[in-house]
Amino acid sequence: MKRVHSLLACSLVIAFGGTLALSQQRPPATPLIAHNPYFSVWSTTDKLTSSDTTHWTGKAQPIAGLIRIDGKPFRFMGKHPEDIPAMQQTNLAVTATHTAYEFTQNGVSLEFIFFTPAIPADLDLLSRPVTYLTWKAKSTDGATHQVKLLLDVDPILSVNDRSQLVVTARHQTTSLNVLSVGSRDQNILNRSGDDLRIDWGYFHLAIPKNEESSTVIAPRAVEAFAAHGELPAVDAIGMPEAARRESAHLAATLNFGPVAATPVERHLLVAYTEGYAIQYLQRNLRPYWQRNNMPVETMLDTAEQQYTSLESRGRAFDKELSTDLAKVGGEHYAALGILSYRQTLAAHGLAADANGDPMLFAKENFSNGCIATVDVLYPSAPFFLFFQPKLLEAQLRPVLEYSALQRWHFPFAPHDLGQYPLANGQVYGGGELTEEDQMPVEESGNMLILVDALARAQGNAHMAEQYWPQLTSWAAYLKEKGLDPENQLTTDDFAGHVAHNSNLSIKAIDALAAYADLAHLLHHEDIAATYSATAKTMAGKWIAMAAEGDHYKLAFNSPNTWSQKYNLVWDKLLDYNLFPESVREKEVTYYLTKLNRYGLPLDSRADYTKLDWSIWTATLTSKPEEFKAIMDPIYLWMNETPTRVPLTDWYDTKNGKQVGFQARSVVGGVFIKALSDHSLTSKWRSYANSH
Repeated sequence: MKRVHSLLACSLVIAFGGTLALSQQRPPATPLIAHNPYFSVWSTTDKLTSSDTTHWTGKAQPIAGLIRIDGKPFRFMGKHPEDIPAMQQTNLAVTATHTAYEFTQNGVSLEFIFFTPAIPADLDLLSRPVTYLTWKAKSTDGATHQVKLLLDVDPILSVNDRSQLVVTARHQTTSLNVLSVGSRDQNILNRSGDDLRIDWGYFHLAIPKNEESSTVIAPRAVEAFAAHGELPAVDAIGMPEAARRESAHLAATLNFGPVAATPVERHLLVAYTEGYAIQYLQRNLRPYWQRNNMPVETMLDTAEQQYTSLESRGRAFDKELSTDLAKVGGEHYAALGILSYRQTLAAHGLAADANGDPMLFAKENFSNGCIATVDVLYPSAPFFLFFQPKLLEAQLRPVLEYSALQRWHFPFAPHDLGQYPLANGQVYGGGELTEEDQMPVEESGNMLILVDALARAQGNAHMAEQYWPQLTSWAAYLKEKGLDPENQLTTDDFAGHVAHNSNLSIKAIDALAAYADLAHLLHHEDIAATYSATAKTMAGKWIAMAAEGDHYKLAFNSPNTWSQKYNLVWDKLLDYNLFPESVREKEVTYYLTKLNRYGLPLDSRADYTKLDWSIWTATLTSKPEEFKAIMDPIYLWMNETPTRVPLTDWYDTKNGKQVGFQARSVVGGVFIKALSDHSLTSKWRSYANSH
């Protein structure tokens, strides 16, 4: 992960579609369209009309929405044009798969819903790059009102920046009228980086043919609609290229007709499709949904046909998840999990290998843009272990395949596979050439623990068996170097090198127990016995080396220090039982004396913290009141942070400001509390097993 107590009484519980749904009182940023690192649109203000929508990087990706009520125009989405008044926003609800706004104006209420059916149990559905936009309008004053609305999409959603020329097109599928826009040049997988947006593929605005609608590809549709309720009469298709770049807005109107007390509903689809999603070891990989060459038109038609059933399925999913998270960790924890849900998934690209198997690649957002960073997979893993272990396997397999190549000649695990979306070999630190700024103990420990956690989740060790030479090499390295690590970087490398790091030592010890467990599962009993005994001996030595009165030190040679020992969580979750319960109890008791307004600092060196690690640390306790004591300041921070970005995982616990990072997959780590409940985990995994 790279450089670059007054508490609210409870979370809001609001009515959403006839069911109860937990809602953040004020999300730092609100997910609207969240599919992958490129197709990811957010609102960063309390009201949808107080700002234009943006990409997760903060770059403008405006989608404008206007409504005419009895001929009078109002804005319900976007800041512009500012001379048109905004509707009064009365509510916002964020659930796992839905974001719902409510507005009222001139005797009409409008519910506006973004629905992304991101359900990990169903990989075909999860990979489908479609979000549904739904509006429900009704009269609130007993009168009948004429209602019509406009959605206008800036073509910047289809390219990296405004210097790029675009082309537009109209199509029809069996059930949809489709407007599309994409870059003129279509340079597939042409570059990598962090602050980049896709510039190959096409954005689609798809309107069901059975909706009363009209469409245009033209500039100034917003102004025309505001003035007289109609779109420009002629598409801008055919205009000179330079002009078309500014003129290729995709616009659609939906006519609700006379609206009375019974709600009138309309919907449309937005999508982004690209022929190739990831380059892995010089091979271009298809998006998973397109692994069998499904045409875009077929995918869109299927999405439209399934709209009603998916909407019901998504609402049921949201309700059940909210309820279960609240049961296991309280309503504040549930609110954090819900807000983390789509962000976790949207920081990944889901592609298909040549044989059709899923391959899931994380992007290290708002950092250096690395792809498949092992110390990013590690914190996000609880999400996938809880919902869909197959997706963790889809992340680990590319790393293991790469590690098995002769070009990776180190005895420890790699840090990354490249820079998103090009997974062609490690770029961080010394890359494939030197050990400079590598993370040998960190990444080797991460991989061994995750492979064992996956084996437990799947009930077999097939992946360990296939890559046993690599795991054996890493275990041998940790056996030699892990107890008292040298001056190495850890996942918290923004804090710099730390020699004799006690938390890193815990990771190495847990990883040796993981290797022993895998050896046992593969019937290598002599190896299992040897490494199990080694791990237990090292744990005993750790307790003596790290002890400092009422807590344990940050580094073995650093008195008067402390740190979150979040890596201890696997000793509990995977039943290694290397460390006595008293170690966890002593640490948590000490942490409770170090809480600031917005949370527990990462360690004694600074006031900043890591969101994911704080929940791992809170999960060390078996006492609900202690978990709550660490969780509640985080919930307060969610509602009060002055930094309005998709959840940052690195912030100051005193002023609540972002220190760095945003929109990263590591927030999937908050699901470790849910993962610690074995019966709940078994329940949610059963959904994955049914597909």
